[in-house]
Amino acid sequence: MTQPLVLGIETSCDETSAAVLRGPHTILGQVILSQDAHEVYGGVVPEIAAREHLAVIDDVSDGALRQAGVELRAIDLFAATAGPGLIGALLVGLTWTKSLAFALNRPFVPVHHMEAHLFGTAIDDVEAVPPFIALLVSGGHTLLLRVPAWGRYELLGETRDDAAGEAFDKVAKILGLGYPGGPHIEVAARSGNPAAFSFPRPMFAASQEPDEPDYYDFSFSGLKTAVVTRVRELDRTQRLTDEVPNLAASFQAAVIDVLVAKTMRAVRATGITRVVLGGGVAASRALRAALEAVLPAGGRLHAPSPRLATDNAAMVASAALFRYRAGDLGMLDTTARADLPFPGLVRALGAGERR
Repeated sequence: MTQPLVLGIETSCDETSAAVLRGPHTILGQVILSQDAHEVYGGVVPEIAAREHLAVIDDVSDGALRQAGVELRAIDLFAATAGPGLIGALLVGLTWTKSLAFALNRPFVPVHHMEAHLFGTAIDDVEAVPPFIALLVSGGHTLLLRVPAWGRYELLGETRDDAAGEAFDKVAKILGLGYPGGPHIEVAARSGNPAAFSFPRPMFAASQEPDEPDYYDFSFSGLKTAVVTRVRELDRTQRLTDEVPNLAASFQAAVIDVLVAKTMRAVRATGITRVVLGGGVAASRALRAALEAVLPAGGRLHAPSPRLATDNAAMVASAALFRYRAGDLGMLDTTARADLPFPGLVRALGAGERR
């Protein structure tokens, strides 16, 4: 049986991406165009992002189709990210994709961005299948999930304030490094001492119990503030420049310690030793190494390849095919939502009550 051709579109933030997949795993063509207009601001400017998407979406999609060697009319299924994300950016990709699906009389599937990140890891790694513990870490989200089956997601923990990726971006800006922050901090940290500064491990204590609200949740705002305070002290004594590698290494270690500790709590509580990483921060070599070092015997870490760790349309297309086969089709009045609920997500029993 021939697998369907899926065209996915991703415009949730500052990457414009289109991809053509044959079935859930075979990428025939993909283009990811990252916007560089935001670097001077140290973060994404929503209005600029939306305008950039609008300017290039035709060329990006044409490029993916050319790579795939197929014509637009050959596409069987259209898909686009519907949320969460920047509302203006989302509307560009979603409206563009719905219009094509309507014009060609093809089915259309709206996709949740964070669910797509799970499918992104599974594109290249066919063994990244449920049941697994998922750690989704991006610029806008930090989620810890138990995934007993595709489409069924149990929320164990989530961020109370800044997401991990957002914390990396903000600290990188404070340290005078580039955007996005994660890769720049990781490079700077390689020549630094992770024990040089004693930064807090927010919302983590060995005495916490599984039924406490903080047991699986995350918080990185206080850590960011601690870095700001130390940077100001060093700047006053003209030592900041020399200490940037140590600051980067100490900050990165604090974030990774918390992410790994909470993930391992989930592994021990559930007995599930397969861990799937997703989201932009999943590209961190330091995070991957730290998780691999503490997984129990027989456990395995599944992480996305670099091309699928960033926001991309291949993951959107793969997730859309699953949703299509489950009967989850979009309509012409389907709209984007910056706070789109995660489909199939329920709060796990015993994960603690959030305030």
